[in-house]
Amino acid sequence: MGSFSLPHILVLAVIAILLLGGGRFSAMMGDVAKGVKSFKKGMAEEDEETTRPKPRIEAQSSAHPAYERDADRVREDR
Repeated sequence: MGSFSLPHILVLAVIAILLLGGGRFSAMMGDVAKGVKSFKKGMAEEDEETTRPKPRIEAQSSAHPAYERDADRVREDR
């Protein structure tokens, strides 16, 4: 109870074809097929990018402080 059986799905498909028309329905399915193809192509391109080695980024040899602290300063009036 509550689930669609094969006759229900067929009736809904016939109503959809009648409302949308055969040409519009086939055009819609063609657009879905193009979307699936472009998705597969995108996934294949992503796999190719992951197989290439990534360029290495070299770090600085030492970090310089952004400001001087008062504790690091030497007093000259001693």
